[in-house]
Amino acid sequence: MTYLIIGNIFSFLSALCIAISVIKKSKNDLIWWQILDVVFCILSNIALYTYAALTTNSIALIRNILAYKNKLTKNLTFILLILCIIVGLWANNRGFIGLFPITASASYTIFMYIAQNEQQMRWALVSNLLLWFVHDIYVQAYPSAITDIALSIWTLLQIIRNRK
Repeated sequence: MTYLIIGNIFSFLSALCIAISVIKKSKNDLIWWQILDVVFCILSNIALYTYAALTTNSIALIRNILAYKNKLTKNLTFILLILCIIVGLWANNRGFIGLFPITASASYTIFMYIAQNEQQMRWALVSNLLLWFVHDIYVQAYPSAITDIALSIWTLLQIIRNRK
């Protein structure tokens, strides 16, 4: 029970960081807050014993740092994508539900490289959040699950607002 509480505290901090990232105007500001989000996700994953999520988030941390520093090349993206899938599958201790963080991280890795602006990153974030929502409900990371849905809606509203 203690680990569930600790995991949910880190889940809440992660949710707070991802919420802040959604309102950022530049791709780099968005990525900076997502770096912090991933750090708290990793801590939550440790407490909640979600190893596929832990490994994919660890790779996502490297990816986000490289993207923030504009060092995410095509080759590095490919390597991180393959690592995410292989290591995520190897560490998966949740069966089918463990595939959700692997898919979320792998797809976001691709978008991190190909996205040209924050609007494209927002679309990628919505799909990412929905995949994480399913995982978070299953592992009882309720603050993140609630935030996943709320931020999916909020991000869609931001997409519509910024499209005009």
